[in-house]
Amino acid sequence: MLIRLLRRYLQPYARWLLAVIVLQLLGTIAALYLPTLNADVIDYGVVKGDTAYILRIGGWMLLMTLGQIACSVAAAYYGARISMSFGRDLRSSLFRHVMGFSGREVARFGAPSLITRNTNDVQQVQMLVAASGTTMIGAPIMGAGAIFMAIREDPGLSWLMGVCVPVLAIVIGYVAWRMVPQFRRMQVFVDGVNRILREQIAGIRVVRAFVREPDETRRFAKANADLTDTALRAGRLMALLLPSIVLILNASSAAVLWVGAERIAAGRAQIGDLVAFLVYLAQILLSVMMATFMLMMVPRAAVSADRIGEILGTDSSVVPPHDPVRTISARAQVELRAVTFKYPGAADPVLREVSLRVAAGQTLAVIGSTGAGKTTLLSLVPRLLDTTGGVVLLDGVDVRKLDPDLLWSRIGLVPQKPYLFSGTVASNLRLGDPHATDEDLWSALEVAQARDFVEELPAGLEARISQGGTNVSGGQRQRLAIARALLRKPEIYLFDDSFSALDLGTEARLRAALQPVTRQSAVVIVTQRVSSIRYADQIAVLDGGVIVGLGRHRELLDTCATYGEIVASQLTAEEAA
Repeated sequence: MLIRLLRRYLQPYARWLLAVIVLQLLGTIAALYLPTLNADVIDYGVVKGDTAYILRIGGWMLLMTLGQIACSVAAAYYGARISMSFGRDLRSSLFRHVMGFSGREVARFGAPSLITRNTNDVQQVQMLVAASGTTMIGAPIMGAGAIFMAIREDPGLSWLMGVCVPVLAIVIGYVAWRMVPQFRRMQVFVDGVNRILREQIAGIRVVRAFVREPDETRRFAKANADLTDTALRAGRLMALLLPSIVLILNASSAAVLWVGAERIAAGRAQIGDLVAFLVYLAQILLSVMMATFMLMMVPRAAVSADRIGEILGTDSSVVPPHDPVRTISARAQVELRAVTFKYPGAADPVLREVSLRVAAGQTLAVIGSTGAGKTTLLSLVPRLLDTTGGVVLLDGVDVRKLDPDLLWSRIGLVPQKPYLFSGTVASNLRLGDPHATDEDLWSALEVAQARDFVEELPAGLEARISQGGTNVSGGQRQRLAIARALLRKPEIYLFDDSFSALDLGTEARLRAALQPVTRQSAVVIVTQRVSSIRYADQIAVLDGGVIVGLGRHRELLDTCATYGEIVASQLTAEEAA
């Protein structure tokens, strides 16, 4: 997967990559030629006392050094440009792919894991690309070039390289083989720490209300300890590398000096050749060491690439049609025809053979006990989920055949858990209509019974809203979410238990204000409150995913025992009548 990601997202920067390779090649050639020049200075300049020769060759060495520096700086610059562009493109692609997921895929991976994969995992692969621009390209060139130049300087000492290089490769390979599973576990534990932190921050009130701080502290401490222990195990393995490399380098240098001294004494080698061979041997081992650092990064990047590839390789269960319908009539009619829905891996369907119909100007209410399938039913209309049986029709067209933008433009959804984004009151409302004027915002707030509390805020429409809307009450969040949907002026309104946090008086005023606004629209209300729906044109009673009653309030009181039980638990006999 790592190779596929690199090939796909580095392809647009092939010219920059070629420039980095050329620059690294030129810089490495300069670095490899310097020891040979140095050997000539020793053998033909220092030994013979030829100052002019020393100055002339020294000048060439200075020019080679400046050229090497220039090539290295340019290669590092282009390498950084490539890695930053790669990370940007990969994050953007991953974000767009995740945004196309249905609720099923989001629940499968979990929000903490999706965040980690789009941040930490992408960063690991990006760091590998950044290092590749300098180390991964330069190391093999330097290693191969140094071996060639060392053999060229003194073939009699080259057998030492056949000993030290394989030993070093074996040590590095063993450590890298042990590190891969540790890095894989580390990414899983990072997900766990993120998940627990999100839960504890979001649920801090519940934790404090039930005095669970010690238990939550222990839970986080365990997750943190698991991550720390795994990181330490990986760190201990990494700590073995540098001492091993230094030990092999020093032992090899000592062996070269020992054997080389004998060859110089016997007249088979010169001092300059021995010095150059030592430098080339150091360059060979340095290239192996650079490859080692890359190997330390590759396993973790490979694990991260697998996790990223898992996301990119997962298709949404809600697939846009290949040849979408882009125009439909404006009747605003919704129909569910023999709809069945079953979650993957579940033993039983959540919904069974549900058939309902609501036309423009009508209100359909769905009521039932917790877990009856009300929210799932509502989610099928805007295709947050797709049916596993039957069809959902909008104006007579299967929603799976509609262009997604056309479908969503017809719908105003107020979810069960209204979510507000960090920003201002105005920026949250304009998610419904980006071009809405301030007058439009105030009008929608007035209908949603939110104008009073917004006017009391110090900055009014520009009052700050924290992430998730945590700085306003639950009822205020619901009313702001309703105002956001009203600004859209949709043909279909979907209210998913959207009045649960409102007191009865506010709810009554809100329902009265909504009637003239939604008169020409189809309205579907999911609720557990009888007071919210007893004046609906049609009430569907769900029990265990099956419609056990369908009709108006008075009809259901006489014909549906389940509805009668719900009414009896909430209203007096006089109120019910």
